[in-house]
Amino acid sequence: MSILSITKTLFKSMFHGPYTSAYPLQKKVFFDKTRGSVKINISDCIFCGICQRRCPTGAITVEKEDRAWRIERLRCIQCSYCTEVCPKKCLAMDGQYSSPSQGSIKDEYKDARVSGDQADH
Repeated sequence: MSILSITKTLFKSMFHGPYTSAYPLQKKVFFDKTRGSVKINISDCIFCGICQRRCPTGAITVEKEDRAWRIERLRCIQCSYCTEVCPKKCLAMDGQYSSPSQGSIKDEYKDARVSGDQADH
């Protein structure tokens, strides 16, 4: 019996085709609840620092005096704790992940009402 089951599996595998997608050519389709990366609407942020205190990896830094919000993307584990506790709901999870990188990725956002610019690094 085992020879017949092995033969069946062999023929099935030979004619099935690839089980994986060609990643660079075909982009992965993300589900609705995919967490991805943290996005911020800096104009709604009140710089209370609750997200910084709730982050288990310390990836978020909030500076109330400078009205700046920073995130170190490679330290973020996409747990969504910061978005859950934000009182102004200015944080959200985007369905796309950060691009692979060898160095650290730090994004900095500054309130345009004070500093006049928003920087992404």
